[in-house]
Amino acid sequence: MATLVYEHLTMYIVVRKDLAKTLKWPTGSVMAQACHAATAVLHTTRSDPNTIRYVEDYERMHKVVLETKNDETLSKLAESLKTHDISLYQWIEQPEGIPTALATAPIPERSPEVKDLFKKYCSLYR
Repeated sequence: MATLVYEHLTMYIVVRKDLAKTLKWPTGSVMAQACHAATAVLHTTRSDPNTIRYVEDYERMHKVVLETKNDETLSKLAESLKTHDISLYQWIEQPEGIPTALATAPIPERSPEVKDLFKKYCSLYR
């Protein structure tokens, strides 16, 4: 009998550190940006097999919340992830039109190149 191997899926959520530090946004407002991005990416990738499996197994959902320096590093990260075919949603807060966060669709463990992108532009959210 074949053994079923469970491929662990992770959603990466990245918010701009300067929202709180420089622009003085309240913590709740920054967390709302992360939630907006996470919800939007699940909606926009709802027919993807990894997203379907991720939300069906909601008790085992895994997320990593990261911070990046500012709008420039958030944009560079988004561009780099797209070149590696990683689906994501970059949240733009309205009516201000400010890019505030991004979330990846649930992804399995990837190549060291993708992990290196997160290391290059992000650190764990503090």
